Amino acid sequence: MRKLLKDILDKGQVGEEYVAKGWVRSRRDSKGLSFLVLGDGSSMQTLQVVLGAEVPGYDALLPDLGTGASVAVTGELVESPGKGQRVELKAHAIELLGKADPETYPLQKKGHSHEFLRTIAHLRPRTNLFGAVFRIRDTLAQATHRFFSDNGFRYVHTPIITASDCEGAGEMFEVRATSKDDFFGRPAMLTVSGQLNGEAMAYGLGQIYTFGPTFRAENSNTSRHLSEFWMIEPEAAFYDIVDDQDLAEAYLKALIESVFRENPDDLEFLGKFVDKTLIGNLEMTRDNRFERVSYTEAVEILQKSGKKWEFPVSWGTDLQSEHERFLTEEHFKKPVMLTAYPKEIKAFYMFQNDDGKTVGAMDVLVPGIGEIIGGSQREHRLDRLEARLVADGMHLEDYAWYLDLNRYGAVPHAGFGLGFERAVMFCTGMSNIRDVIPFPRSPGQAHF
Repeated sequence: MRKLLKDILDKGQVGEEYVAKGWVRSRRDSKGLSFLVLGDGSSMQTLQVVLGAEVPGYDALLPDLGTGASVAVTGELVESPGKGQRVELKAHAIELLGKADPETYPLQKKGHSHEFLRTIAHLRPRTNLFGAVFRIRDTLAQATHRFFSDNGFRYVHTPIITASDCEGAGEMFEVRATSKDDFFGRPAMLTVSGQLNGEAMAYGLGQIYTFGPTFRAENSNTSRHLSEFWMIEPEAAFYDIVDDQDLAEAYLKALIESVFRENPDDLEFLGKFVDKTLIGNLEMTRDNRFERVSYTEAVEILQKSGKKWEFPVSWGTDLQSEHERFLTEEHFKKPVMLTAYPKEIKAFYMFQNDDGKTVGAMDVLVPGIGEIIGGSQREHRLDRLEARLVADGMHLEDYAWYLDLNRYGAVPHAGFGLGFERAVMFCTGMSNIRDVIPFPRSPGQAHF
């Protein structure tokens, strides 16, 4: 098994021989010497290779050792006299694995806009910026599985193809076979959420979570929306809204801590070149207990703020990003959890509070992003659930299996959904959601 450049740089022993494989980030020539900077994507760090004219094939290979070329270099690890690097590799053999034509290779050593890099999404992981973003994305995925496993949640796989509209919004992609329109014998769509199936699994396993792709056919071209994105959705039997809040806060803090532990170099880079508030926002979220207030209290704060809003605030309207960010960044100066939303602006499955006007919903707001988690205590009282479905113009027969869950052994239960790309945005400081998923899918965009 080959050694990653990260391992050579961190653990390599001076005087030992290593084979370093990677892509040339840059090359600098001197008299009879060339200095190659290699990266292999394993970390933000790069390895300097000192390539002398005595290395076999030096003269013949040199013209092809430009930015983007891939090489395998064998050499001795030596102490580096250069600033900011512990060691470098003194080469005694080099093999060119793959050329990169300098006339056409689009990632030369210069700044590139995010918009341009979206047009070459198949190449952008090779840049420092997107290498950092996607390493952090991996860290967050690994931390998700670790957190829920450590807290007694079982990982389950819910269907991607569904006949149920979880949110009742109707903005779904229909699935058809090219040879047969009624392949499934009924209309089928790509799922917008694994929640309803997750609730069924929680009623058998107690505590579960899903982590999978979801799809929404909104014709929205904003920096916060995708047509295909990933969701983490835990569901727990015997949970109420307070348990749900506690779980969400602990999970988000665990994600942040994992990035500080696993990706310090990536964080430093992103905090310097992408968002200078990044590390402060993450520390604020990790180190503070989240403020917990009701939707009604939040509306009163916003109305009394003296701010002029693009979207006016009144009880019964959904809060916008400008409102959410004011609460976290200016008023409370820390993350905020809002509860008890008007039932008219929330989904049918949410627990109906005794006041007849609000539901046991929960949104987690963080600085720089706004809403990052949305959840609720689920309605387990069959009569109230059926009445809400009817009031929302939905057909009980379409949800017969879901109603069965609460016909047989109903218990209070709760859960939430975290849009994974929103979490990656928060932990990287990236401002456009298309820049935190490898191959973004959005209206008019399904390349690669």
